[in-house]
Amino acid sequence: MDPLEDVLTLLETRSHLSVSLAAGGRWAVRFDAPDGVKFNAVRRGSCLLEVDGVDEPIELAEGDCYLLARQRSFTLRSDPDAVPVAAAPLFARAEGGIARAGRGDDVFLVGGRFSFRAGARELLLDRLPPVIRVPAGTRHAETVQWALAAIDQELTHRQMASTLVAEHLAVVMLVHVLRLHLAHEPHGVSGWLAGLGDPVVATALASLHNDPARAWTVAGLARAAAVSRSTLAARFKATVGQGPLEYLTRWRIELAARQLREGGATLTSIAHSVGYGSESALSVAFKRVRGRSPGDYRKHALMP
Repeated sequence: MDPLEDVLTLLETRSHLSVSLAAGGRWAVRFDAPDGVKFNAVRRGSCLLEVDGVDEPIELAEGDCYLLARQRSFTLRSDPDAVPVAAAPLFARAEGGIARAGRGDDVFLVGGRFSFRAGARELLLDRLPPVIRVPAGTRHAETVQWALAAIDQELTHRQMASTLVAEHLAVVMLVHVLRLHLAHEPHGVSGWLAGLGDPVVATALASLHNDPARAWTVAGLARAAAVSRSTLAARFKATVGQGPLEYLTRWRIELAARQLREGGATLTSIAHSVGYGSESALSVAFKRVRGRSPGDYRKHALMP
């Protein structure tokens, strides 16, 4: 399978669309740190984005969008001198799905957030920079713009199941933003996500994800990637930050954890499905990675 698809599926990626924001004149809105990954798209006008911990403000023009991959407070504003108001009461007064700041509607933003299963930060979020900006007009950004326009249309016309359609479109947008970021900023990520930008490492990752239960060796992965064993080991370690077999162990444990959360399969069947010959072998690996036994993990995961 595709590693990016695998991880986003395993993390149970969901989108949650928020109230839109219309603003005009001099204005500024201060937002609390979001839960998960926040996104906004400028459908009309322009503004500044200031994120705690990021030195310089980011200029957003019409058609631009961004992902905020860290749980940090941020401010959207018309100019550096505008005095911000708190977002929560402003959005509580929204009418027709639109909150308003300042005077007029020179600027219009749509947005929301992506939520993930607990534990996603290590797999995805910690590997991203604090802010990913996708400027309008950049090459290959057409699909992102199409998704944003379609979301805008769904929210404006409110046809049957419009919220569901818009939320699925937002996940499509997330995938394309990550693709674009990998293509244009290959050195701006680390971990398995960075490995997707290296053709040799990407081939090895795809092999591991296609058949995680296989008794992989570094030599076998090197053959799949058509390079020497030493080349694969060095490039995998340099990009992903761990060796291929260590990565395989962690991915197997993620797959096993999903089955444990689902609650039906026996530990023996789970062990065999992810490449361990026995329940005890899985237990040793699981406790080393997760810090608790599979049985204890399942008990806590299934607690109401």
